[in-house]
Amino acid sequence: MSAQLRFNICKETGVQLDKKHWYKHLPISVEKGHGGKVTILWNQQVQTDRTILNNKPDIIIRDNEKRTCMLIDVAISGDRNVIKKEAKKILKYTDLTIEIQHMWNVKTKVIPVIIGRTGNISKSFRKYVSNIPGNQEVK
Repeated sequence: MSAQLRFNICKETGVQLDKKHWYKHLPISVEKGHGGKVTILWNQQVQTDRTILNNKPDIIIRDNEKRTCMLIDVAISGDRNVIKKEAKKILKYTDLTIEIQHMWNVKTKVIPVIIGRTGNISKSFRKYVSNIPGNQEVK
C-alpha cells in the first residue's frame, strides 16, 4: 500500500519514474522532484542530534520551497483499533517531528494512513489522505 502511495506522490511531484504502473516500479530511497525543490525519502532513518527511537517513517516528503515536511506512516490494523492506531502513530513520531522542525526549519506534520483489515477507515482518514500530494483516491 505504501508503494502505491509513494508512486502517486512521485508522479505528482515530477519525479522521473522508470515504469508506468506502481507495482512494476522499484522505489529508490531518495528522490527529488520539482527541480530539486521536493525530496521524497522512502523507508529512511532521519539522522538527528539526539537519540530518537522512532526515526524511520515509511515516507518523508520535504518541500524546501513551501518549508514543509510530511511524515507518512502506513499500517493495516484490526478493525476495532483503527482510531487507536492513528493516535499511536501521531504520538510515536512526536519527538521526530520536533527534532525535524529544529534541524530543517520546516513546518512538520505526521500523516497516519491506517486501514482496517476489512477496509474500515476512521472519520479523519480522508482528511489525512487529502494532505498527501498525488491522486489518492478513497472510495
